[in-house]
Amino acid sequence: MGILESLAARAKAAHKTIVLPEGNDPRVIQAAVSAASAAVCRPVVLGTPAEIATAEKQAGVTLEGSGVESIDYTVSKHLPQLASAFYEKRKAKGMTEADALATVSGQRLYFGNMMVALDMAQGLVAGSIASTGDMLRSAFHCVGTAKGIKLASSTFIMDLRKPTRAGDTALLFADCAVNPCPTAAELVDIAHATALSFRQLVGKHPRVAFLSFSTKGSARHALVDKMREACEMTRQRFAEIGLEAAVDGELQADAALVPTVGASKNRGGVIQGDANVLIFPDLQAGNIAYKLVERLADATAFGPVLQGLARPVNDLSRGCSADDIFGTMCITALQS
Repeated sequence: MGILESLAARAKAAHKTIVLPEGNDPRVIQAAVSAASAAVCRPVVLGTPAEIATAEKQAGVTLEGSGVESIDYTVSKHLPQLASAFYEKRKAKGMTEADALATVSGQRLYFGNMMVALDMAQGLVAGSIASTGDMLRSAFHCVGTAKGIKLASSTFIMDLRKPTRAGDTALLFADCAVNPCPTAAELVDIAHATALSFRQLVGKHPRVAFLSFSTKGSARHALVDKMREACEMTRQRFAEIGLEAAVDGELQADAALVPTVGASKNRGGVIQGDANVLIFPDLQAGNIAYKLVERLADATAFGPVLQGLARPVNDLSRGCSADDIFGTMCITALQS
C-alpha cells in the first residue's frame, strides 16, 4: 500500500471536517466532491453562489447531493461569532471590531482559519489561488503556533518507489519550503514539529537525523557546529517533554541512510543508516534534496505540509491538481 492509500484509509477513520476557502477554483470543487465520495473527510467549501456555480461548471461536477457543504463567507450566519473571536485575538495589535468584521467577511482565508480556530472545522487546505505569504499570515493571525513551538515550518513526505536500505518506504524532509536559514534554536522547533508529523502521518517511531557535510566531527566549520548544537538541544527538549524519538547528528546523508556506512562512520551512534526524518541545515539544501530525490529516484513528494501551527493549515502549490488537493486533505485530517 502506497503512502497516499494509507493516508486516505486512516483519514476515513478520523471523520474530520476540512474547510476549503477557495470554492472559486474548479480544482477545489472536484477535490471536495472526490473527498466526500471517498468519505475521507467532511469537506466545506467557501464561496459566493455565483463563484461556486462557475467553478462547478468548469469542473463538470455539482455539489448538490455530493455531501459537500458550501458557505457564502460574505453573508454567513457565522460571521458575528468568527469576527468577535478574531477581534479578541487581534485587539492588542490595534484592530477594531469593525476591522475584524471587514477582514473575516472580506477575506476567505481569514473566515476559514477562524472556523479552524473555533473548531468548526478541524483543518484548512488552500493555496491553489492564494500565495504562501497570504496563507501563512492568515494562519498566524487566526490559529497561531503550537504549544512549545515558536516557529512554523514545513515538511515533505517522500513516498519512495524503492525502500531505503533500512526498509523505510516513507521519509520526512524538513524544512524544504518555509524558513530560508534557520538558527540552531529554530532547527529544534523544526525537528520537534517534524517528529510529531512523522508520528501523525506515517504512524511509526521517528528517527531524526541532523544532516551536514560532516559526521561527528569529521569536518570543522560553523555550519557543522550549528547542526551539532541543534541536535543536542533537540535531545534535551525531547527528554523534557517526554517525546520518544531517536535523535542523532551531525551526520552526512550516507551515514544517516545507509546502515553499512552508518556503522562505519557513526560507531556507537543512535542512528546508523536507519533515519526516517531528515533535518536539513537550510532551505536551499532541503529544497534541492527533495527535488533531486523526486526526479532521480522517481519518488512522490507530498507537500509542503505546514507544521508547528496550533491547528492544521496546509498550503497548496498554485499548479496543483485536484488529486494533489485530495491528498493534502487526507494529510490535514490526520494532522488534526
